[in-house]
Amino acid sequence: RRALFPAEGHGRHVARIGPDDRVYSTAKLFFSYGLNNSMVIPLAAGASVILDPERFSPERAWRVIAAERPTVLYSVPTAYAALLAAAEGGTLSDTSSVRACISAGEALPAPLGERWQRRFGLPILDGIGSTEIGYIAISNTDDDVTPGSSGRVIPGYEARVVDPDGADAREGTLWVRGGSTAIGYHGRPEATAAAFRDGWVVTGDRYRVADGRYYNLGRDDDMLRVGAQWVSPLEVESVLLSHRSVAECAVVGRADADGLLGVCAYVVLREATPPSELEELCAERLARHKRPRWIEPVGELPKTATGKIQRFRLREAARA
Repeated sequence: RRALFPAEGHGRHVARIGPDDRVYSTAKLFFSYGLNNSMVIPLAAGASVILDPERFSPERAWRVIAAERPTVLYSVPTAYAALLAAAEGGTLSDTSSVRACISAGEALPAPLGERWQRRFGLPILDGIGSTEIGYIAISNTDDDVTPGSSGRVIPGYEARVVDPDGADAREGTLWVRGGSTAIGYHGRPEATAAAFRDGWVVTGDRYRVADGRYYNLGRDDDMLRVGAQWVSPLEVESVLLSHRSVAECAVVGRADADGLLGVCAYVVLREATPPSELEELCAERLARHKRPRWIEPVGELPKTATGKIQRFRLREAARA
């Protein structure tokens, strides 16, 4: 029953999968997210599934969408960014069959979601989950989309935002429990004790909660302490992504010659753009301690097989 709960939760209340749906997930079956997208949820609903054995590329994905006509698209933010960039570059991009776009795996930056909706007329329903949780536990829905937010708790789950002392707070670490959560890691008692507490999964994601909506501030270990104040990389990245020339970006900490930590932004540009233009944008919209001291153009960002940005590699580059 716990393995099937994603179909009762997200499948029923967010994606609303039915027997007439055709599901296409850019995340593959050997990932927890892809397994639920392409097997558990559609199987429970009697829906059809489109499986592509090849590695994701935006051009190939657009061809699959055009040929197979999915009604529900599951993907991750970096793949949505690649699909959008390909469409903006002239690749045929027909979303006329798609009624729902789902995103998880990492936070969806508000500018990316807004650009996608302007172009295709479809909101991306961003949510948060993990392998330990079993699937997505907090999500936006068709009738309640807040850009920059992970949305609200899905029925069947509970969520807390917890401060370092273990008390409920407006900002802190996200804890989740519900119908699909795991009970621990096999053969790893110390890791289990750290991540599973009285039925709650301690996600390691830093969140702010307001009016019942949950806002992702990044991983606890990705947060930056600059000038004795906290900086959320996601906040800085969202500002940079609002610039028309920035296709992708990632923010990490970098020490200066005196050993003091500052904000370093790696950006993938669509066209040549002077750093001063991005610096001016950040100066307009960010407090001084949040503004990047270094803006480094790169050809691409390092990513995992699921499309998540490998920030540890960028931190290594920043230290070099």
